[in-house]
Amino acid sequence: MHYQSSLLIIFGLLAKSISGHVRGLEMAKLIYMAISSLDGYIADEEGSFDWAVPDEEVHAFVNDLLRPIGTYLYGRRMYETMLPWEREPALSDPLSLAQDFAKMWRAAEKVVYSRTLEAASSARTRIEHDFDSEAVRRMKARAERDLTVGGPELAGEAIKAGVVDECHLFLTPVLVGGGRRSLPEGVFVKVKLLDEHRFGNGVVHLHYRIGA
Repeated sequence: MHYQSSLLIIFGLLAKSISGHVRGLEMAKLIYMAISSLDGYIADEEGSFDWAVPDEEVHAFVNDLLRPIGTYLYGRRMYETMLPWEREPALSDPLSLAQDFAKMWRAAEKVVYSRTLEAASSARTRIEHDFDSEAVRRMKARAERDLTVGGPELAGEAIKAGVVDECHLFLTPVLVGGGRRSLPEGVFVKVKLLDEHRFGNGVVHLHYRIGA
């Protein structure tokens, strides 16, 4: 259940590359993914997101979206929530969806933005004290694989800075009435719908280009 819960937060992280090939002159994309209530919250006013537990169909779809990702961008709290994935999940089935995600997560690079964290507790991880949008643009220009930004606060800062290229929203058929918003307030930006997918449990996936 612990791994299932932190998977939900991955959606606040997390992302898709629609091209897994070497990019040549094409710049890598920074992508935000969130699982959200229909009224736009990733957690209710009590901090609960039990209503968003993904079934196997949604979980497998998310794993496939994340498979081409090369780098995760996190704030400190999100990073600490994700740290259990640095260890092999204690699951009997080595081919499980959780095992699949754990292998992808350990193989990816991580950048953690924190003024209080002094050292990383995972491999392939570096600490940055401040979020610098120009540095993110340089990362995108150098990268051969896409990047994700995890968590609505850091993602909101990146959206306001104009460095998020795409967004994946998984809308859950529930109204929670308040809580932590999945998208930032106080920002106006046009988006273009690129794709949509409906799951058997009523969840709808919407894939947008930001700044269309």
